[in-house]
Amino acid sequence: MRKTARYTALAAAGLLAVSSLTACANDAASSTANSGNNGGGGKGEDVKIMVGGLDKVIYLPAMLTQRLGYFSDEGLDVELLSEPAGVQAETALVSGQVQGAVGFYDHTLDLQTKGKHVESVVQFSRAPGEVEVVSNKRADDITSPKDFKGRKLGITGLGSSTDFLTKYLAVKNGVDVSEFTPVAVGAGPTFISALQQGAIDGGMTTDPTVATIVEKNLGRVILDMRTPKGSQDALGGPYPSSSLYMQTDWVNSHKETVQKLANAFVKTLKWMATHSASQIADTMPADYSQGNRTLYAGAIKSTMPMFTKDGVMPVDGPETVEKVLKAFNPNIKNTEVDLSKTYTTQFVDEAAKAVG
Repeated sequence: MRKTARYTALAAAGLLAVSSLTACANDAASSTANSGNNGGGGKGEDVKIMVGGLDKVIYLPAMLTQRLGYFSDEGLDVELLSEPAGVQAETALVSGQVQGAVGFYDHTLDLQTKGKHVESVVQFSRAPGEVEVVSNKRADDITSPKDFKGRKLGITGLGSSTDFLTKYLAVKNGVDVSEFTPVAVGAGPTFISALQQGAIDGGMTTDPTVATIVEKNLGRVILDMRTPKGSQDALGGPYPSSSLYMQTDWVNSHKETVQKLANAFVKTLKWMATHSASQIADTMPADYSQGNRTLYAGAIKSTMPMFTKDGVMPVDGPETVEKVLKAFNPNIKNTEVDLSKTYTTQFVDEAAKAVG
């Protein structure tokens, strides 16, 4: 018993050390976000946006827009900040630390039940972009969400979208949320370390973490939601995930600024639709590939199908998200959510006219 406790303490210490390194990396990303090819320069209207992991492929449009110079083209000086989990980006937004957040759309529904009015103004994706992986040591025991019972499953953070989706998949497959243990391990090195050390049996993560796990033969994929078809199979419909969301009051009082942001992001989504994964990888910061550009480009290619081309909310997407959250979230299950107030297409519709 003492040996087990000692191992757990050591594993936790190891994870803490890696988390500290990741936090330093995030700080570095935040301080250099304006130093892209054409972005930044200290000119234009200042806007701060918190991203739930700048180097995650699912949030790629944020840094790519900076690198392409589209923010500065709109007269904006955008500072991109980074947190390892979307729930932390949400916290930064509602506390007023930033004007916008790049994270999952599902937070807008959850926040509405708590009296916070937040809306998606540009919808980057129509699928979660998430993948459920399991350790090679558990590959024979965990082949689907039906096997989640009694397992330790990695998520980015408690209350995050990976937490939401893991709980839904469990409930949908007959496993109560009390029958498994969600473990907040972030993404990237911290997730991989937890998988290697046995701190988790598997978990939900995104590229490039998925690509690294598969390439190093540390685990296997049991559920893939990087495509609209994967979302349909797992969740029963399109699942709008990564988006730019903002507080409704701020949107209403800064419509010109929000329009400029929408113009920039819609330009990026259109650019992505006409360029290869390799070209996108070449445009991103060199350190995002972590020394393996081929692997990084492959991770982008695997995730590309999730992105919209115009920033518009997919038809029936909000209803799918509501259905997923109602399956396990008592706040939403027992509350009437006004979906029309969780997103707007006003700005992307205008952006479509401007971008052409």
